[in-house]
Amino acid sequence: MGIIRSSFFFLMGTGCGVYIAQNYNVPNIKKLINTYMFVAKQVEESYRKPKKDDD
Repeated sequence: MGIIRSSFFFLMGTGCGVYIAQNYNVPNIKKLINTYMFVAKQVEESYRKPKKDDD
């Protein structure tokens, strides 16, 4: 009975996800994450301590 219950919930979740993605304005998560990573990289580079040159 466990595999039937788990597969039922998986199929219901997949069906609900497909319905929501088709009928509502859902943001593109991959694009959103790439944007946040770019901003975080820019902030990290601007606050980074300068390297010491040992000549």
